[in-house]
Formats: sequence, structure tokens, C-alpha cells
Amino acid sequence: MAVLLQIKNAHKSYGHQVLLEAADAILVDDVKVGFVGRNGAGKSTLLRVLMDEEELDVGEVSRHPSLRIGYLRQHDPFQPGESALDFLMRDSGQPDWKCGEVAGEFELKGAYLEGPVHELSGGWQTRVKLAALLLHEPTLLLLDEPTNFLDLRTQILLEHFLRSFTKACLIVSHDRGFLQATCDQTLSLSLGQLTMFPGKIEEFLEFQRERQEHAERVNASVMTKKKHLQRFIDKNRARASTASQARSKSKQLERLELTEIEMAERTASIRAPIVEPRQGPCVRCLDLAIGYPDHEVASDINVEIEHGQRAAIVGDNGQGKTTLLRTLVHSLTPTQGQIRWGHGCEIGTYAQHVYSSLPAHQTVLEYLEYKAIPGTTNQDILAQAGALLFRDSHVKKKISVLSGGERARLCLAGMLLGKYNILVLDEPGNHLDVETVEALAQALLAYQGTVIFTSHDRYFMQRIATSVIEVRDGRVRNYSGDYDAYLYAVNKEIDEGERERHRQSGTPTAKAKPVREPSDVGGRRPEQKDQRRARKELSTLEKKIAQLDEQRRTINEQLMQSSNSTEAIRLHHDLETVSQQLHEAEERWLELSQQQ
Repeated sequence: MAVLLQIKNAHKSYGHQVLLEAADAILVDDVKVGFVGRNGAGKSTLLRVLMDEEELDVGEVSRHPSLRIGYLRQHDPFQPGESALDFLMRDSGQPDWKCGEVAGEFELKGAYLEGPVHELSGGWQTRVKLAALLLHEPTLLLLDEPTNFLDLRTQILLEHFLRSFTKACLIVSHDRGFLQATCDQTLSLSLGQLTMFPGKIEEFLEFQRERQEHAERVNASVMTKKKHLQRFIDKNRARASTASQARSKSKQLERLELTEIEMAERTASIRAPIVEPRQGPCVRCLDLAIGYPDHEVASDINVEIEHGQRAAIVGDNGQGKTTLLRTLVHSLTPTQGQIRWGHGCEIGTYAQHVYSSLPAHQTVLEYLEYKAIPGTTNQDILAQAGALLFRDSHVKKKISVLSGGERARLCLAGMLLGKYNILVLDEPGNHLDVETVEALAQALLAYQGTVIFTSHDRYFMQRIATSVIEVRDGRVRNYSGDYDAYLYAVNKEIDEGERERHRQSGTPTAKAKPVREPSDVGGRRPEQKDQRRARKELSTLEKKIAQLDEQRRTINEQLMQSSNSTEAIRLHHDLETVSQQLHEAEERWLELSQQQ
């Protein structure tokens, strides 16, 4: 195991904002790491430092001689008129057959590969960029919010690519589902400090919660004991007969110390509008056709959404999800048919383009005052601003200086100051950090109104959606299953496409081992002697699994506390060994359990 990058004593500031303060981290050559932190914490800045595009104020970054960094470019690298194949050959210097072979991994073929690349949607252009990355054979991939604006199918293809990629990755993303599926370790940037956690994002978040709760319980216990001792001291120190006891208790009190809890970063607190629940149809589309004067996107649309539903609009990029939402809220005129909203529907809209076209000259407070319904008090406006992390002097900031995440939060704050019983949300999670997305999900789960939304964040979709509407191949329909069923169907299509591609190219594909029923072992029931042997082995395995699990937990704790790079690498190697042994023991336990 080689160390690709080592960050030592890193300091980086912009004015009074400290991004890195004596930060240390190690990236090794065979680990995929999810990089998390609040918006503005400095994640993108650190990526630029790693690519030598920015310098640290203090500290250094040591790089392995074989390091080759591949970075997913956000800008447009294509030349006018060139095809995806032309670009891949020009960018990589590889022959056409090699470029075509790699492009096939992202379903780039036919017109998508040989037609003008500028005519492809953003999602398909991202696939071309990913193929270009792979052709350069990097030893470390740096991906900054790779799932933003990617449709579900492209996200899954990217996951497949990353799982088969044998080199290291550092992935910045607010999409918990994507990080959980692709990354084995988690790097956190918080209050200037880098912390490497040897586990997936969900384990890391649970570890954070448990550590915080434990420290709070310990402190509560210490505070109770301190109060008890202080009362005893106050009551007895003036009495000659008990003064010595009071002095003793005073010494005990001095020895009691609170556990230092790292000051938590502020978290958005989102409360959806409070509305009365309603029943019956919310909106009906009757023989609807949507699109533009020169291009029809979808037709023959007959769908219905009930009050109280949280309807997820799903489909690949370019199929018409945003066009459907814009038509529903009358931002676009239908080319045919009717949209009938129920009586008393008050619609609040959050769209992708809104936070990029806010009035730059207004301050945060001025914008919220404009968006609030008449009669809203200044106190209520400031409370809503504070809940979305605009506090104190931040409410006087001009919109022109706000980041993308701050503008997104401002739009949410403005919408939530209304009394809307219908919320239409187009990609509400883009530019929001993990904690704010979670706060939004919690608010929508408690909301009594109707939500019609689209999102590329699978974790968010699975949490929120109660019904699914699919936009595909010029049609819009109520999907018969839930979001998990839709996700399964898309995965199945991609898997079948990959098998067909491998079949045509003659590349063998791995076959899943069939799961045998317990009664199928050897074509007959096991003998009693075999059963006793299996039960004994099961018992032994259970003890071994418990021991290995405890070893893994101990090594995890040591790794979290280690500040020595050599020691950290040794512990990381020990952790991998124990984890592999634990996996093998659990697999054997499961196999024996199925035979009982």
C-alpha cells in the first residue's frame, strides 16, 4: 500500500475565514474516500491545492512519484463540430478502437459517440468526460460534486465505473446515497480540521452522533455532581465541625472536568408552511402536450396528483421533467390540452434557475421582506432568515456576494415565508450540504400539503416520495410502483445492457452464485452427524465474529486518535486485515445458517 498524497500541517485562510488550521491527512493508493463538510468549509479549495492550482499559506503536500491525478472538469473542453469520439481521441491520444471500448462502458455508441458532442445533453457530456478520465489511466480521481445535474441512469453508470476502478478516489458530494454506494472511507473537513474515518458515510454520521451524545451525557453527569458538591460546600464550609469535609469536597470539585465538545457548526432549521390537510385531486392533466413552438417534448398526458401526496417526477435528463414542472406552474403554456388545479391551491415554486437570477442589488433582508406575505412581522422574517443560517450581519449581505449554497438557502427561506399548500420543487438539493438537505427532508415529511418535485439525490427521493411520475420517450405516466421499484427497474436495465455489451464484445461477465435452498444441499437432507458438526462450527463462528468485531472497533478508535502518519498506515492495514477476516467469517456463518 503506497501513500499517494500526504497533507501536513496545512493552513489556508481567506481574510478572516480560516479553511484549514494545522490540518493533516493521508490518501493511499487503493481507497475510495468520500469528502464531506459544510458549504464554504473549503473542500473545493483543498482539491485545487492538491492539483497545484492554489498554494497553502503554511504546510506542505507530499506526492508519490507515480501520482497521476484525474479531475472531472466542470467547464466545456469540446471543440466546435467535433464528435465525442473525436474529443476522446484528441484528449487521450488513444486509437479509435480503444476510445470506443471505454466509451461503451458509459453507453456511448452510435449517434451519441459519432454525432456532434455539443448536441448532447449535460448528462451525456458528463459521460464523455468520464470516459476521457478513464483513458488517461489516473492513479487518483478527484470528483467535485459529480452527481449534480446527473440523471439517475448516469449516476448508476458512474457508480458502476467507480466500483470497477481499482485506483484511489477522493469524491466531494452532498449525496449520501452516492457516497454510501461508492466510498469505503470518509474524510471530514470541519472547523479547519481534516478527520479520516475508516468507514462509510452512514457509519461516520452515526459515529459523530454517538460521540456527541456520549460527551453530552458525561457532561450532564459531571454537572449534576458539581452542583451536589457545591451545595454541600456552601452549606458546610462555615461550620467548624464540617469545614474539613467542605475543603475535601472542594478539592473533588476542582478535579471534576467537563469533556470538551467541539463546537458544532450551525445547522439549518427548516419548517415548511403550516397548512390544513386536504383530500381529493390536487391537479389533473387532461390530454396534455408540453414543449416549445419548434419542439414537442411529451404528449397525451393524463395524470392526476392527490392532495397530500409527495410526487416525484423521474426520468433521464432531456426527457422533459423540468418542462413538465414549468408547465404545471404556468411558466410555460401547454401546446395542447388542459391543466386543472383544485380550488384554493396556493402554489410555491423553487426552480433551478431562480437562485441564479436573484436581484443582485438587494440584501438578504430586503429580498425576504419582498417575498413575505403581507402582515409578516420583522421578527418572523429575521427568525426565518436565522433558521436558514442568515444571522446578525449576514442579513445585510448583498445577494451579489452570496455563494451558490447561500442563494439556494435564501430561495428556500423566501418560499417558506409564504402560506403555500402546494410546493413545486425542481432540484431543491443542488448546492445544499448534507445537513441542510436532511433538514429539508425532515420539514417536507412533516408538511401537510402537497409536494411535486424532482431531484437527482436518491437518498432524498427515497425519504420523501410517496408516488412516482415517469417522463420517458415523449410520454408521462403515473408509475405503478414506488421509488425503490423504479430504482430497481433502472438498475436492471443497465445490468442487462452491460451483459449485452459484454456478450457482443466477447468479454466474459461475472455470474452471481445461485442461492440454494437449505433442502437442496447434496440433493438430500444432511445427516445428523453433519448437522451437529455444522452447529458446532456456527457456535465457534459466532464467538469469532464477536471477537473480530471488537478488534475492528478498537482499531477504529486507535486510528481516529492517531496523529502519526506511519502509525496510521499500519493501523489502516490492520483494519483491512481484520475486516476481511470478519467478512469471510460472516459469509461462512450465513452459508451454514442457510443449511440449518
